[in-house]
Amino acid sequence: MTSFDDLLSQVPIGQIAAKLGVDESTATNAVKAALPTLLGGLQANATQPEGAASLVGALDNHGDLVEGEGQVDIDKVDVADGSKIVENVFGQEKNTVISTLGATEGTGGNDLIAKLMPILAPIVLAYLAKQMTGGGGNAAPQTQSAGNGGIGDILGGLLGGSSKSGGIGGAIGEALAKNAGSALGNVLGGLFGGKR
Repeated sequence: MTSFDDLLSQVPIGQIAAKLGVDESTATNAVKAALPTLLGGLQANATQPEGAASLVGALDNHGDLVEGEGQVDIDKVDVADGSKIVENVFGQEKNTVISTLGATEGTGGNDLIAKLMPILAPIVLAYLAKQMTGGGGNAAPQTQSAGNGGIGDILGGLLGGSSKSGGIGGAIGEALAKNAGSALGNVLGGLFGGKR
């Protein structure tokens, strides 16, 4: 079953907390704020045909990170690659995204979010790759369907609705309702508008 909770269960929060030097509660809050934002950014990119093709291409390099059941081993995560993913997903809005998430109560601030996003990005791509290749029980979709079906539908499902129903707003709104939702909504709205 493709779901946000399933994705979250793959994230090694204890290892992340230890690596970043924070308690598990802070790491959990930061991960729960950052994951929907990463998914939203990926979905925004997947709405453009070239963005969807690029994303599906990137998935080929990440499928082996999420193996079988259980959490990812954080030592296998390529943080340099994760930084490139975050840069590609958010472009010039990256610092705005980081500062907005960092300002969200309980997430540990900008520095923690800036270190966390490149750890999470390869995990998210690995999870998506697993879903695309049948880890979710479906045959691997073709790249050309990725804009409307395929990757877009998987991301829509993770964000709490199909890509057509605007589930992303609800997911991000809920995750960041405390104090960062509107600023992040503006950034992601810009991404959805084709801004790069």
